[in-house]
Amino acid sequence: MLSLLIWLPAATALIGAVAGGRRTAGGLALIGSLASLGLAISLIVDFHSGAGGLTHVTNIVWIRSLGVHYEIGVDGLNLFLVALTTLVFTLALVAANLREERPRPELFYLLFGVAQSAVLGAFLAQDLALFIGFFDLMLIPFYLLTGIYGGPGRVPATTKLVIYTLVGSLLMLAGAVALAVLSARQSGQPLNFSYAALRAAPLGRGTQDWIFLLFAAAFLVKMPAFPLHGWMPDGYREMPIEVLAIFSGVLSKVGAYGFLAIVLPIMPGASAHFQTLMLLIGLASILYGSAMAFTQTNARLIIGYSSVAQLGFITMGIFALAPQGAQGAVLQMVNHGIVVAPLFMIVALLAARAGGSEDIRDMGGIAMRAPVLATIFLIVAFATLAMPGSGNFVGEVLILLGLFKTKMVFSIIAFSGVLMASVYTLRVFIRAMHNRAGPEVLSRELRWRDALVLVPFIGVIALFAIYPQIELSRAQSSVTSSIRAAAAAAAPASSTPVADR
Repeated sequence: MLSLLIWLPAATALIGAVAGGRRTAGGLALIGSLASLGLAISLIVDFHSGAGGLTHVTNIVWIRSLGVHYEIGVDGLNLFLVALTTLVFTLALVAANLREERPRPELFYLLFGVAQSAVLGAFLAQDLALFIGFFDLMLIPFYLLTGIYGGPGRVPATTKLVIYTLVGSLLMLAGAVALAVLSARQSGQPLNFSYAALRAAPLGRGTQDWIFLLFAAAFLVKMPAFPLHGWMPDGYREMPIEVLAIFSGVLSKVGAYGFLAIVLPIMPGASAHFQTLMLLIGLASILYGSAMAFTQTNARLIIGYSSVAQLGFITMGIFALAPQGAQGAVLQMVNHGIVVAPLFMIVALLAARAGGSEDIRDMGGIAMRAPVLATIFLIVAFATLAMPGSGNFVGEVLILLGLFKTKMVFSIIAFSGVLMASVYTLRVFIRAMHNRAGPEVLSRELRWRDALVLVPFIGVIALFAIYPQIELSRAQSSVTSSIRAAAAAAAPASSTPVADR
């Protein structure tokens, strides 16, 4: 079932590309993504709350001499990230099918399908070599989508994106090889890249430390986090809007997921050792991203820098090394994806009404003539700033609670990010929908085809606002298991009973 979920989008997109024609290619790519979304929903329905361990496991020896397995499975950590991936890709494909003609549509939709399959494979992989294969594969379509279909500055933006992500991927590959070889040597077992095998043979603290830094660099570049975000401004400015919605809504979560699924359980000593460093990176991302969001007038970059701040919250939740913080981080990964993707779609709609400009100074004054669009924008904006009653509010409260229990000072400073988010989010909404209209602003209501993309997002946002427990209950056991060893390693010596000293 999981193999079908992974490979169906790429297969249908390939058939569409071979068959030719914009409608055929786009339609088949959309059908494959919809089918994967249906399978993801069935996994959620089938998954029992509180269940621990993997389900729907496929484990086949792939390269015996290297100990590489085609091992995939679903648990509470990746269950809703898989659903998020299929949802965002599906709605982005709906938007792409409804937009104007573009050159080489068969290639465009083929790259979409390959990207979706690679991202799903990265989330579902339970073998480190397989994860790295999917991790690198998912970047190639985005390089091409940006380089071929991006804006006028797409070439330097793609070059910067390639350099940053390629260096990160090479560092992670070196760390993975070292991790597997040294673990096999220590345990006396054959080479094995399986997560379970690597967890069973933990390395010494000194070795864990330098391997941890290699993985952290790769994941922080992908998120992106300060100060490894240098590719983000150019990349976000030049990507096609559907590609950007996916990149920010889904791909950034692969790095955060990697910390929870790979780094914390396999390198717990290093995770505890570098806890303060990672919390400082998360805190710097919150403050820097929020400050930069204040200074920007390009709507894409305001949302991009706000995403840096949100990923900073997620990083702090993970490295609070507390169950509440980690659960909040996983919930916030999903919340951020279902909020930031429609935000970018709304930016495209506002730009179309402002003579093509994405500068908020050229927008404004359409709320009264487009009340449905304004209402949808307001709902998404309130969710972004974690208004009480939203799913984002629950996620941020859990993160801050986990931090408060382990690192109180970080929690207090991080709370300022919540306040800053309310300011820059409302600034964008008020400037884009109210105030004086820009010189080329056209006031027109949301069209039905745009509603096909945005209304499902609003429905999912409402679901997580009303019932966040749908995710929390299913993730609890897996999240607790993921952080247990690192939390134990980070526990202060004073908390150890005297009899055990």
